[in-house]
Amino acid sequence: MYTQSFNVPDETGQRTVKTVAHTEPPELMAKFDARIDADGRIEPQDWMPEAYRKTLVRQISQHAHSEIVGMLPEGNWISRAPSLKRKAILIAKVQDEGGHGLYLYSAAETLGTSRDQLLDALHSGKAKYSSIFNYPTLNWADVGVIGWLVDGAAIMNQIPLCRCSYGPYSRAMVRVCKEESFHQRQGYEALLVMMKGNQAQKDMVQDAVNRYWWKCLAMFGPPDADSPNSAQGMRWGIKRISNDDLRQKFIDATVPQAKVLGVTLPDPDLKWNEERQHYDHGQIDWEEFWATVNGNGPMNKERLATRVKAHNDGAWVREAALAHARKQQQRQQKEAA
Repeated sequence: MYTQSFNVPDETGQRTVKTVAHTEPPELMAKFDARIDADGRIEPQDWMPEAYRKTLVRQISQHAHSEIVGMLPEGNWISRAPSLKRKAILIAKVQDEGGHGLYLYSAAETLGTSRDQLLDALHSGKAKYSSIFNYPTLNWADVGVIGWLVDGAAIMNQIPLCRCSYGPYSRAMVRVCKEESFHQRQGYEALLVMMKGNQAQKDMVQDAVNRYWWKCLAMFGPPDADSPNSAQGMRWGIKRISNDDLRQKFIDATVPQAKVLGVTLPDPDLKWNEERQHYDHGQIDWEEFWATVNGNGPMNKERLATRVKAHNDGAWVREAALAHARKQQQRQQKEAA
């Protein structure tokens, strides 16, 4: 889901990434490369190339930003859930996403970038997050489709991240993947219930699938041929599977689920290829993808404004927590004296 972090450039409008040039001490670089080649883990106290550190900060922070911005489309439906059961499930899920953000910000901080710096980059619009969260949730079926398709895409990408070469990131992803797997199942179950309802409910599910399918395919990032920086991420063991392979795995897994659900995936070119033993699919609208990534999607401005407001409104909580922590520290120092 967050592989697009490897493809989004630092400057808006530029889609290519320059080859990383190493100016690091050869002996340290050789030791680092040997550990990567041996499929070892790099820990915060270990030496690492600056380019590796920067790539990780960008990848992990954009992943964290995606988690907390991703709370907004579904959080919008908590007060309008159709039953107490669905409301409780949705509240728990949104809380999980907030927790994922915390794990990931903590992992990014081990690389020497503060939480304040990470959030400033998000709130200023400098940092990116997953483009899928810049679309509106128009009805309750959207909540189920986000669970089934969006979280399903997340699982497809994040399970390989459990083997990421950077230790804190890989360990954080173990718990994240367990929770995302539950989110995917609850979303699919919610849609199954709707598909057993009346025709209006079935139409609502189909409409949500039609609007989200192509956007979910784009979430894996552009084709491998247009993603030169992905190769460097794979060389370092940050990324394990290419964009196109992840996208193909997601399609192959999702088509049978759609048949059980009873919905049609909105791609007339989607068909089984006996020779490849995979599903062929149509062309993705990459112009829409890049427009959304670069801040021109339907909800970019609203999502960012809501996130900034929530951060500002919570300032007093952070200040109170810091004041309490200082008091505790002073008390402990007095007792120790």
